[in-house]
Amino acid sequence: WVDGREFPAGITAAEPAMSADGGVVAFTVIVAANGQSGGLASSTTTPYVLAWDRQTNATTLVSLAVGIPAGAALALLRFPGRTLVVSVVNAGMGLPPVVVGLFVTLLLWRSGPLGAWEILYTPAALVLAQAVIAAPIVMGITLAAVQNVPEKFRLQLLGLGASRLQMVRVVLREARLPMLAAVMAGFGGIISEIGASMMVGGNIKGQTRTLTTAMVLETGKGNFEIAIALSILLLVLVFAVNWVLTSIQQRRVW
Repeated sequence: WVDGREFPAGITAAEPAMSADGGVVAFTVIVAANGQSGGLASSTTTPYVLAWDRQTNATTLVSLAVGIPAGAALALLRFPGRTLVVSVVNAGMGLPPVVVGLFVTLLLWRSGPLGAWEILYTPAALVLAQAVIAAPIVMGITLAAVQNVPEKFRLQLLGLGASRLQMVRVVLREARLPMLAAVMAGFGGIISEIGASMMVGGNIKGQTRTLTTAMVLETGKGNFEIAIALSILLLVLVFAVNWVLTSIQQRRVW
């Protein structure tokens, strides 16, 4: 416990610096993770090593693995309450990241329902929170893409003797170009997210620090040159990925 607040296991605190009248004027929190030290907040300036986010790749795969099948199923199936479910998915596309971060933190907190997992302030928690943000985006766009395939086309496939599984495969193949937009939107939502990452990841160097959280950290420290360099790198990465996907999409269209 430090200053009335509980820090997770593995976090140790340096002694607070005291002023002449006994007031606390500075405090440094040091995080120990897997035998390596990284700062949540530090009074010293350390060079930041640029690295590609492993969490971004993992989260993108998770959100696609969840969002595409769920969106396709929601588009093809008819059941009571479907309109409500679609409304929830559409609302989830605009979930505030800080709200997601708050609820994921509560779930993973030591006294929370999933506290036994002990993954708060780890890359796994970061992937979980970002997947919750990106999956509804992928699901909603996939839903719209599959719904754009005419229903008469689906009925014609069934009438020609195709099984339901074969019909689903053909429909997904027909909707594959619009579904690339789901991949682009999901990736964009993940790589630009910051609120939930700060809350569930803690911005730990070498563990859960992403490009966006590093930009916030360096800006707060007044290192605007590093922050600008990180922002340029982020823009280049976003443009490169979207340029590749857009090239594939437009080449198939024409």
